[in-house]
Amino acid sequence: MKYFYLITNEVKDPEGFYTRKITAYLAAHGGKVVCTEHAASYPKLCKPDLAKPEVPDCILVLGGDGTLLRAARNLLNQDIPLLGINLGTLGYLAEVEIAAIEEALDKLLADRFTREERMMLEGQVRRQDMAEQNYALNDIVISRCGSLQVLTFQIYVNGQFLNSYSADGMIVATPTGSTGYNMSAGGPIVEPGASLLLLTPICPHTLNTRSIVLAPDDEIRIEIPRGKDGQRQTVEASYDGSHKVRLQTDDSIVIRRADKTTGILKLNTESFLTVLHKKMSE
Repeated sequence: MKYFYLITNEVKDPEGFYTRKITAYLAAHGGKVVCTEHAASYPKLCKPDLAKPEVPDCILVLGGDGTLLRAARNLLNQDIPLLGINLGTLGYLAEVEIAAIEEALDKLLADRFTREERMMLEGQVRRQDMAEQNYALNDIVISRCGSLQVLTFQIYVNGQFLNSYSADGMIVATPTGSTGYNMSAGGPIVEPGASLLLLTPICPHTLNTRSIVLAPDDEIRIEIPRGKDGQRQTVEASYDGSHKVRLQTDDSIVIRRADKTTGILKLNTESFLTVLHKKMSE
């Protein structure tokens, strides 16, 4: 690899210290880097040559898991692998810690890496004659907006009624997203290379608090009926915690495996269980 894009979370690198460090190191070792953010602040380091458009070999995402998730959604159709560089705290996607950045860049330049394809979710909100479609790498969360009322959901899988839930929300997660909100809500942790769907209620008002593991090709439909005492409900569908769509009573969202994947570069030879052990010990 020789040609890189660098996406920087300006909140976590406000002065651009790590942005400059990475771009300078790559330039000194025969690489080329273009900053897709911070370009106005560092024109000499990051200004792209628009006369010679090139497809980068890799996109370096400097920030945390949230920054990488946003990049995965924004670059959905580019088929360019991502590598996360962690400036946050507990990161499962952004595997490179900033203390080991030079070693990681050396591996990229020498093509010492593997590429994993991570499944994504497609969520289509349906209301009357309108449908809005979006994608997520981690999860799609349907939760309340406004007052702290208990929500009611009707869940269908492949057109067959599964259950009615009274809860604070519902999570549909990929294996990659199993270590995110799904884990915090008591859902299972899944090896990220697996192919399956996770359905996890958030604070369900019932003794049945179990997550449900579904086949990767199953289709989940979550309908928003009337709530307690026949009141209309207003909820929010959140894609990877960023893009949000509001739903009301009689609306629904259909969630299935997307026909697109996200390429994630792996530099470490440690197994997922070893990484998980370290993260759980922090």
